[in-house]
Amino acid sequence: MKSAGQQALRYTVVLAALAAITALDYRLHVNPTTVALMYLVAMLLASAYWGLRYALVLALGATAAFDFFFLPPIGTFTIADPQNWVALLAFLVTALVASNLGERSRRQAEVARQRRREVERLYSLSQRLLASENLLELLNTLPSYIQETFGVPGVALIAAEQPSMYRSSHDTAVDEDTLRSTLLRGEPITLEGVTYVPLRLGLRTVGAVGVVGRELSRETLDALGSLAGLAIERVRALEALSKNRAMQENERLRSALLDSVTHEFRTPLTSIKASVTTLLSGAALEETGRRELLAVIDEEADRLNRLVGEASEMAQLDAGLFKLDLQPHSIQDALQPALEDAKASLANHPVEVIVPPELPPVRMDVERIREVLMHLLDNAGRYSAEGTPIRVSCEVKGERLVTCVADRGPGIDPFEQPLIFEKFYRGQHQRYAAPGTGMGLAIAKVIVEAHGGTIGVVSQLGNGSVFSFSLPLARGPRPAARTPWHSH
Repeated sequence: MKSAGQQALRYTVVLAALAAITALDYRLHVNPTTVALMYLVAMLLASAYWGLRYALVLALGATAAFDFFFLPPIGTFTIADPQNWVALLAFLVTALVASNLGERSRRQAEVARQRRREVERLYSLSQRLLASENLLELLNTLPSYIQETFGVPGVALIAAEQPSMYRSSHDTAVDEDTLRSTLLRGEPITLEGVTYVPLRLGLRTVGAVGVVGRELSRETLDALGSLAGLAIERVRALEALSKNRAMQENERLRSALLDSVTHEFRTPLTSIKASVTTLLSGAALEETGRRELLAVIDEEADRLNRLVGEASEMAQLDAGLFKLDLQPHSIQDALQPALEDAKASLANHPVEVIVPPELPPVRMDVERIREVLMHLLDNAGRYSAEGTPIRVSCEVKGERLVTCVADRGPGIDPFEQPLIFEKFYRGQHQRYAAPGTGMGLAIAKVIVEAHGGTIGVVSQLGNGSVFSFSLPLARGPRPAARTPWHSH
């Protein structure tokens, strides 16, 4: 609505324009036809830009001025010639028709501008809706999005199969019963300054929205309902797809676990069974043979125990059921025991360990980092050809201590490198070359990341691999200096 001052100013401008045209034409003795055309132009401009009321005032004033100043007898409102009556009437009718046409054109232009603004707002809203991939998040934010986009006082929304009503503000004057009735009936309704619109997806109603205050066009409301309904169903479909993929992934992991565990458990069980059967058969065995069979049983039982331990630990790590005893320690406190743990795998490899003196301490759980190193060393020993060297090195990079385990094994395909830290994954060329469950690197990754570190691999086919992990340095005094390791 325009203010009274603005309206008064426009009426003043209209009358001033009328006076200016009349004075100019009268002084220059312009012929009546030209005067009439100038009046008509002024009326068209007034109706096109300001509206019909201003054009009507100008039309009535122009008719009186035209009669008084330009139709004989000049200076009176008397019309002597009957033809002048026809001319004056034609001028008045033309002025009214032209003013009406100008007003209609102005209204159509305003409607077109309003439609364009609403289309732009709908596009902006669609861009914001495409960013949502969670249903509850979308339902909570959608009323605010609509309120901000269209500048309305308030918005409320409900969705099918959802018990709650979602509002843009707590004082939204949307009646919940009417909103739910709109959802059930699927027909729009305007009541007490609130427009209720169903959210449709084709012929199906998936929700309803109530818009307070500003009256939007029916086309915009229909488009808003379709857009919001499509967004809700899109998010529902994404969630259903994600859930289905999660179920498929869970089934895949379960199958991988069963396949891996079955294969790994069967091998030691077969060896134990064969050894026990031989011992129970009563066959005459020398003491050396008997001891070899018992050693096989002992080794395979340890292997079974380790497999069960890894599976149990992986389950605990996945569930987050572990705590870290973080204390400042030298990396040697974890490295030396890890070398002993991996002794069997490293037996046929020359091992070089390079740890510079006075390395700063890191905050770590010694037993957990010892386990990480053991897995990396065990992998390097098992997947490298006998006699090839293995190198362990440590260095400080920025605020982190980086530990590397390098081997001369067959290497890892580039496409497999991001996958080897996943549970149960084993390289397509190595999965049958050495025993294992594919849990060691996954366990190492979880432990390192729990320390706030990172783990990764750099590998080239035929030239070996370098596994490395980084840990944040501990702040505080350094531990006493130790003799650097240079083990061969």
